[in-house]
Amino acid sequence: MRFRHPDGSTVHLGYCSNVHQAEDLDGVLTQLADHAEPVRERLGVDRLGIGLWLARDVVTRLTSAPGEVRRLKSELDTRGLETVTLNAFPYAGFHRDVVKKDVYLPDWADEARLAHTLDCARVLAALLPDDAERGSVSTLPLAWRTPWPPDRADAARRALDRLAAGLATIESDTGRRIRVGFEPEPGCVVETTAQAVRELRGLDPERLGVCLDACHLAVQFEDPGAALRRLAEAGLPVVKLQASCAVEAPDPSDPAARTALHRLAEPRFLHQTRTAAGWDQKAEELSRAGEVPRTADRRAEPEVRGVDDLPDALDGGLPTGSGPWRVHFHAPLHADPEPPLRTTADQLGQVLAGLLGGPSADCDHIEVETYTWSVLPDPPTDLPGGIAAELSWARDRLTGLGLKDDRR
Repeated sequence: MRFRHPDGSTVHLGYCSNVHQAEDLDGVLTQLADHAEPVRERLGVDRLGIGLWLARDVVTRLTSAPGEVRRLKSELDTRGLETVTLNAFPYAGFHRDVVKKDVYLPDWADEARLAHTLDCARVLAALLPDDAERGSVSTLPLAWRTPWPPDRADAARRALDRLAAGLATIESDTGRRIRVGFEPEPGCVVETTAQAVRELRGLDPERLGVCLDACHLAVQFEDPGAALRRLAEAGLPVVKLQASCAVEAPDPSDPAARTALHRLAEPRFLHQTRTAAGWDQKAEELSRAGEVPRTADRRAEPEVRGVDDLPDALDGGLPTGSGPWRVHFHAPLHADPEPPLRTTADQLGQVLAGLLGGPSADCDHIEVETYTWSVLPDPPTDLPGGIAAELSWARDRLTGLGLKDDRR
């Protein structure tokens, strides 16, 4: 879907296909027919954005056979779909029985990561609609935090310089600008916007920036306004927003909350969990009520503590009396989890307002990324219906900020 911001620019909204399992091109094409087109039909729109996740084997096939890219583009067009962004964070095997920390491999110190990202950019340049201003590719925030010795950090920094040069070459060859966004994530070398500034400042801002994941931002208890100001002051563009919600346990000592959390502690994905000593509960409640906290109601930055996975927290790795827990579990945007758990949808709303509620659009690619539908305690029987409901939720937030639905 496309929206017209009051400044006249186009903002693209879609969903990420990493929710679907496909490791080959035929599987990707089947996704479009079985899921993406039905989502579009549920929404009643003529055109739907889909951010494609393409496993390494798929990318290899597309880059080695130009006819296959045309086949994919034709299938998108036929089904009323368009792609302006790719998710190149998972390399392969994203729906194996156990993924966990393997999702961070290869990292940016490995030549394979650079090659894959540039290949994705080349594929995207061929898939972009003719009237799209630019494309975006999201990627991991350098690496998992350990091991990360100086020699690997140096290798990654050199790779980023080569990435910018490679993107410039693609633009010269194709006339299409592709930007890459590094996605801060809890537990990684870059897990906060402050670390993004530290690690990414000084890179080519025309081609490299941040992919801001609202779930990850919430898990780290970052204030959305402060985070966006920090990135803007450092000259780091928000290349893409992944519209996502974390799960929050307001009182992690509550037996009902712990029972509900145990139901989320599944074996496939990593569910980093954080708590914040000194978390400003008063300001948070004012925010949830739609009020802006007074300066006097704000406290200093909370002290965030965390563990790498939800079972570690439930086994005693996190305190239960110092504040709420937030869990890296991408929850559906439109639905409440099992009580007394809740989501950070209110914070996502603040991120959207911060990026798009002002006189200019500070991000033009919005991607709903709830890849966890299959590992919910009660997986849906109607996945296209669930995805359509999420996109409808996001559409309502965008139009509420003054954007106009552009159905041309």
